[in-house]
Amino acid sequence: MKAVLLNQFGGPENLSFGDFNDPVPLDGEVVVRVRACALNHLDLWVRQGVPAYRIRLPHILGSDIAGEIHSVGPGVDVLKPGDRVFLAPGVSCFKCEPCLAGRDNLCDSYGVLGAQGGHGGYAQFVKVPARNALPLPDRVSFEEGAAFPLTFVTAWHMLVTRAALRPGQTVLVLGAGSGIGVAAIQVARHAGADVIALSTQESKLGQAKKLGASETILGGGDFSRQVLKLTQGRGVDVVFEHVGPATFDSSVRSLKKGGTLVTCGATTGPKTELDLRYVFSRELNLLGSYMGTLGELSTVAALVGTGKLKVVVDSTRPLSEARQAHEYLAAGKQFGKVVLIP
Repeated sequence: MKAVLLNQFGGPENLSFGDFNDPVPLDGEVVVRVRACALNHLDLWVRQGVPAYRIRLPHILGSDIAGEIHSVGPGVDVLKPGDRVFLAPGVSCFKCEPCLAGRDNLCDSYGVLGAQGGHGGYAQFVKVPARNALPLPDRVSFEEGAAFPLTFVTAWHMLVTRAALRPGQTVLVLGAGSGIGVAAIQVARHAGADVIALSTQESKLGQAKKLGASETILGGGDFSRQVLKLTQGRGVDVVFEHVGPATFDSSVRSLKKGGTLVTCGATTGPKTELDLRYVFSRELNLLGSYMGTLGELSTVAALVGTGKLKVVVDSTRPLSEARQAHEYLAAGKQFGKVVLIP
């Protein structure tokens, strides 16, 4: 099969388009013909060689995948060749205590497709456990099916599960034009919250309003003063944080007393300073969040299937242009998801 291979860690020039062995399904596995694979910032980090993702080279990136069942292994009787599916990006054992409790994102063996969860979707075919292949709603295209799983399930887990977002609350969403920002705006609105969307690019603020943001902020510097102005000095109930040290202090200062900051990432670095006096004197909640569960993904897929959550595809490119797609994503030019088509 044709695939984009990462042969050594570093810049996008290390991605090469070529041939790779066709995957063969084992017991309980399926092989999917990839029709679309969306990019995530995770792809950039794995490519760069971030130590948290231990993989063997050559490696195939790509966590967000949609396509058709190509072949099934022994013991698989629910799926058949030709079925339209999208893939759950998280791979768990479904035997350990967290998995059996429905918290499969906390499985000790948890991995993400295209990272530590095995080869991903920058290829014509990909092999996954059968439980990771979920029915793609009829009204959802392959491009859309590849553009929602990782970001939307992460946003849902952050806002609905971890932050317990309630109607009438106000959420500050950072990086409004990113894939996860687009998802967060919509999940927050679906939960009945008001959204303040922040972006460092003015062109993206109007698009954020079309998705449901009631207010927008052009980021840069200490944006907490703008947040306080928009909230009549109170601050927001929840900050949706995924940027890291470049924004963390302003994010904390944007919270109202008793407010919650929930974070899923650190795009600008892993370490940040924190004034603990501000945290305990205002009784702030700082929550971590990692991906989401298979059950949450099924909930999100149903909402996407009925149009209650809208998938935003920024652009599509042929698989052979993966390098250019990485450069485009790294430059932050997109609004929504960038999708590769094998």
